[in-house]
Amino acid sequence: MKDEQLRILKTMQEATNRMDFNTFSQAVNLEPNQTIAEMQILAQEGFLQRNGNAFQLAEKGKKALKITQPYPDKSFQFYVGIEKPLGIYAQSLEEFYRQIKQVCSDSLDFHLYRGDFEIWIKDVLGDNELAEEVGNLKELKLTGEELRRDLIKTLDSSYGVGDLL
Repeated sequence: MKDEQLRILKTMQEATNRMDFNTFSQAVNLEPNQTIAEMQILAQEGFLQRNGNAFQLAEKGKKALKITQPYPDKSFQFYVGIEKPLGIYAQSLEEFYRQIKQVCSDSLDFHLYRGDFEIWIKDVLGDNELAEEVGNLKELKLTGEELRRDLIKTLDSSYGVGDLL
């Protein structure tokens, strides 16, 4: 998703009441024609939906915003063992997804089987359902690249994170 599109979604979420289109375009720092074009793309992709002559956030748009919501004081820190930090952090679900794709598989094994992923997802992101789905991966006894693949698939099925990046 482009930065301009994300600004549109965030501005729509934060708006407390209707605003005229020129004010909205200024708020997202785009020219009116560019704003219209980006909003049409967002609507075609299901992030926005029409409500009469206006647009509003669709569920997919709300999820996209949740994915990018940063939690800087509650970052997930990746380790490969007790007292063995990698110096890699994730402050949002988007960053978590990106790091899952790149971090060494030993770190994935370490965190999954300790329950660290599900605790962070539940306590920080507030998503009990996703936390449970990630926790259920332990029962499959996956490790390494198979675990990475299933973690990515689980995040994609819940949020479509890969579609947004």
